[in-house]
Amino acid sequence: MRCRRGGRRIVSEQSFDFGGLRALFINCTLKRSPEVSNTEGLIDISSRIMVANGVEVEVVRAVDHDIATGVWPDMRQHGWATDDWPAIFGKVLAADILVLAGPIWLGDNSSVMKRVHERLYGGSHLLNDAGQYLYYGRVGGCLITGNEDGVKHCAQNVLYTLQHIGYTIPPQADAGWIGEAGPGPSYLDPGSGGPENDFTNRNTTFMTWNLMHVARMLRHGGGIPAYGNVRSGWDAGCRYDFTNPEYR
Repeated sequence: MRCRRGGRRIVSEQSFDFGGLRALFINCTLKRSPEVSNTEGLIDISSRIMVANGVEVEVVRAVDHDIATGVWPDMRQHGWATDDWPAIFGKVLAADILVLAGPIWLGDNSSVMKRVHERLYGGSHLLNDAGQYLYYGRVGGCLITGNEDGVKHCAQNVLYTLQHIGYTIPPQADAGWIGEAGPGPSYLDPGSGGPENDFTNRNTTFMTWNLMHVARMLRHGGGIPAYGNVRSGWDAGCRYDFTNPEYR
């Protein structure tokens, strides 16, 4: 690992093996391919770091797919003629790292991002081999772009969603870029200053490394220990040291 501090090159002997890790970025832009997505520009920063360190990366642009509305794993079983989500869901389950990325509209996450949240929630009742909820043992993060305020608001919504359904959220697991308030250039527009913004580049880099580190720790550690969080155990009467205080 090579860095520069004060013009001096620093070489660290520490290295990390991220081989075997898989990452999935779901781009929740409103723009269909091949239209330029500013969100994709920010995804590229993070994905390049991952690829350079041996992580297998895939990017899915959700709006390019016919994702049915609903909160079940396959909406074709609930009245919809078509649903592309099951194929995307397979990619989600194959990934150690999930990054949800999208734009800000009206100060909030895009409608596409909300639909992805709903479809992820539709699989949250399923269980893994240890009897835990299915998303346990995976890490999540988010990237937000826009030319209006709301990065932190959108990020907290995404990260809450991911942790609520079982994802582990590393420290500083979000990054974003916004231009000046009001109409103006977007991230990839000439003269926006987005790709050169040190704050965004630093946070995106830190987020990426934290996702890789925690994903590696979970994989090597066998995931989240399956004690105190198994629904079947609770249903069978195991209370995992929970005591109900007596009120007199």
